Amino acid sequence: MTSTTFYLEAPRRLRAFVRARETSLVLMAALVGALAGLLTAAMSAAVNLLHDTFFHLHYGERLSAQPSIDPTRALLIPSVGGLLLGLAFLVLLRFRPNREVDPIEANALHGGRMSFRGSVIVALQTIWSSGVGASVGLEAGYTQLGSGVAASFGRAFHLRRADQRIMVGCGAAAAIAGAFEAPLSGAFYAFELIVGGYTPASLTPIGVAALAGFVVAKAFAPLSLGIVVNQIGEVRNFDLAIATLLGFAAAIVGIIIMRGVALTETVLAKTRLWPPLRPALGGLIVGALALITPQVLSSGHGALHLDSLFGSPLTWIAAVFALKAIASMISLGSGFRGGLFFASLLLGALGGEVFARGLNMVWPTLYLDPTLYSVVGMSALSASVIGGPLTMSFIALEATGNLWLTTAVLIAVIISTQLTREWFGYSFATWRMHLRGETIRSAADVGWIRDLTVAVMMRRDFASVELATPIADFIERFPLASWSQVVAVDAGGHYAGIIVVADAHGTGDGKVKSLSDILRYRGTTLVPEMNIQQAATAFDHAEAEALAVIQSADQPKVVGLLTEAYTMRRYAEESERRRRDLFREA
Repeated sequence: MTSTTFYLEAPRRLRAFVRARETSLVLMAALVGALAGLLTAAMSAAVNLLHDTFFHLHYGERLSAQPSIDPTRALLIPSVGGLLLGLAFLVLLRFRPNREVDPIEANALHGGRMSFRGSVIVALQTIWSSGVGASVGLEAGYTQLGSGVAASFGRAFHLRRADQRIMVGCGAAAAIAGAFEAPLSGAFYAFELIVGGYTPASLTPIGVAALAGFVVAKAFAPLSLGIVVNQIGEVRNFDLAIATLLGFAAAIVGIIIMRGVALTETVLAKTRLWPPLRPALGGLIVGALALITPQVLSSGHGALHLDSLFGSPLTWIAAVFALKAIASMISLGSGFRGGLFFASLLLGALGGEVFARGLNMVWPTLYLDPTLYSVVGMSALSASVIGGPLTMSFIALEATGNLWLTTAVLIAVIISTQLTREWFGYSFATWRMHLRGETIRSAADVGWIRDLTVAVMMRRDFASVELATPIADFIERFPLASWSQVVAVDAGGHYAGIIVVADAHGTGDGKVKSLSDILRYRGTTLVPEMNIQQAATAFDHAEAEALAVIQSADQPKVVGLLTEAYTMRRYAEESERRRRDLFREA
């Protein structure tokens, strides 16, 4: 069944004008940034409207900042909202069986191609999930929609692959810049997580998009979307050493949270519960936790601004930390749409507060500033979960304006990020892809590797021989100067192995009675769908110079032959071409 996708297309002359001038790409980035900022503000307003309606809040109030929630609403709204979301998933699965591609995967595998319609669907699901109180962040929806708009612009102008990937980064940068009122953080979010690297060619468009998103979101959003922290005191050299320990702890907590989401999914899958009931159950559990503390609801913007929360007894802050972590794992693991970005910020801030005050109790002469460690913990835990150390460092700098504090933050996020990479190997986004069977660990462009398949590289003009052929006939048919390898097949035409012609010509001592005695690589073959990386691995494991390509594992009919030398040459040629393209961009 084939489907046709309709999209806008700019006039040919305008496309040529944009493709020929870098300044045109910058102007497009500014427009994309403005739209992404506007959409970010609109999504935030929509969630606030849902909170006001469902939880009976007054205008301007934050759900997670409430001292208490009506028990009926707390239990009913997240559970019914989860059920409706689950039913919507079933309907969408019928009309859109393929899952939507997020910005990281789009840039890593698809050259920046994303579905605008799919991005809108993801954004609406995220709005609904947060709107009914699920403990998820809106940032995944912000970046999905912003990048989806940017990808549509790039497709309309037929941008080159590299420029298309930059445009996706522009949309994400503007969304994050608008969400946190932090243009530097938005730009580096794009560099680190969406584009997968920094080049001078990407600096201007992504930077302009982030600024545009920041300005527009701030102008249109009725409420602050940024992070507000108290005045930071003096940062001593001793604090830099303590920040290292906090980074260590943040890595452990981050890994636990990410694995907790996967564990929740696994447990619910094993129950064989009807899929729409899974988010309903998750919503019911989150609602029950909200009866203890409403700070577990939604993304936690309001809770992060609560001075009363951070001024509470240490045991209560630790309890809120644990409950929020559980609520986030259950919400995402049960099927609600959203991310862990802002949840990790709130959890990190609470964890940093607990860390500093706990050490002060054990070692009173330290006089650690809990506010300082709240910011350090916020950045360190987010760096572990999100995977962007510079992004989190700039969030701390833009939120506080304290350069010395940023030094402590940088130390903590470096430790947290490195340990997470060593012990776990993924950020939350790439971990979710890993669970779906993908192997990518960043947005670095590896799509060309998947495009370069065995089917593209294999030779179809190979020599073959029936395995029952006498050796003397084989030698006569295939002189030493003719072929290096010959594919052997059985009487049914199925793959049997490969015969090296030199082996056959070296059987003059009479010890070898048939071709079966000199047959190689009996159980090792390639299939056309394999990419170049998988083919190279197969050559390495088999220690083979050439391997046969069969139609499929179930149909072992030989359709081609591929040599290791040609595979390595194609890989080197394509890698060099990509390197030259990056050099030209710079």
